[in-house]
Amino acid sequence: MSKPIAVVTGASRGIGRAIALRLASEFEIGAVARSRDELAELQREIEAAGGQCRPLVADITDPDAINQMLSGIDAQVLVNNAGVGAIKPFLELTRDEWRHMVDVNFNALFDVTRAVLPPMLARKSGHIVVIGSISGRSAFVGGTCYAATKAAVNAFTESLMLELRDSGIKVSVINPGSVATGFGSGWSAKSWALSADAVADAVAQMIATPPNVLIHRMEIRTLTVPPKK
Repeated sequence: MSKPIAVVTGASRGIGRAIALRLASEFEIGAVARSRDELAELQREIEAAGGQCRPLVADITDPDAINQMLSGIDAQVLVNNAGVGAIKPFLELTRDEWRHMVDVNFNALFDVTRAVLPPMLARKSGHIVVIGSISGRSAFVGGTCYAATKAAVNAFTESLMLELRDSGIKVSVINPGSVATGFGSGWSAKSWALSADAVADAVAQMIATPPNVLIHRMEIRTLTVPPKK
């Protein structure tokens, strides 16, 4: 029997890649990212382990491309993971950096979720997971745009949960602390931080809950104290 489909955005690297690999034992992965080569490598790794992966090469800030790519996919799970971050003082941010963060971190939620949601509604089941950030409720210097987009993510996700829960669809957000990936600009080395695999494990635990149980919001941190500057 074919496996249910899990669509993961930002799947070519970092947290998204870890999520795709973690879910591949139980789901066919629809891996969304811009890098064809990195998605091909992910596909090879998943298939070598006996799984299935469908590379979906698209820019999530392109509404037409996303609608064309995802509207025909009957996904049981959607993980909205893709994100970018330019972490710097406000007056050093360019307008292009600001708009790019808003487009990737927040506006893309509209197009990706809107494309994947109709089959879930028709089936009356599905799970939408959004990867947020602790910064969505805890501001920091250099985060004027990034933290604002993650605050918007939390508001979007809670509102969508209230709208869809009577339709049998779960909506959840996972807010990690610092994760040791190559994400963003302006971050120092983070060997002390959470691993991408830890976030992927949290996603797997969240979607494995019984049908009548919803974990709507999860915050995960490392116990390791970051080094003092």
